[in-house]
Amino acid sequence: MAGAHYVELAVTFHLEASHRLPCAPQDSACRRLHGHSWVIDVHVAGAVDMDSGWLLDYHDIEAAWQPVHDALDHQHLNEVEGLSNPTSELLAIWIWDRLAERLEGLLRITVRETCTARCTYFGPGRGKEEAK
Repeated sequence: MAGAHYVELAVTFHLEASHRLPCAPQDSACRRLHGHSWVIDVHVAGAVDMDSGWLLDYHDIEAAWQPVHDALDHQHLNEVEGLSNPTSELLAIWIWDRLAERLEGLLRITVRETCTARCTYFGPGRGKEEAK
């Protein structure tokens, strides 16, 4: 097989955590304390190592995720350092900031707070044209 072969890997993780959004409008239900069964998708991309046959071991993604899980699962997110206003957007950025140093090729983080609502973050400095 000639040339580089690029792939994207994704692993889905689950969290149970509460939050409230203190910056939401006064009449928003999101200002009140509530919880979610959060679903987080971590995507990495890069070239397949043709000797091993993979980009990286899925276990490496799981190992990088574990400290994030430990910090967030069954927590009140507003009490986690750096998450005083834990919107899905800011949670995605918070997660990115912790995984980027551990996962080469981190491509995007998707945070789902309900089965119909999600936010995808593509990393710092990526404008909408680059995120397509």
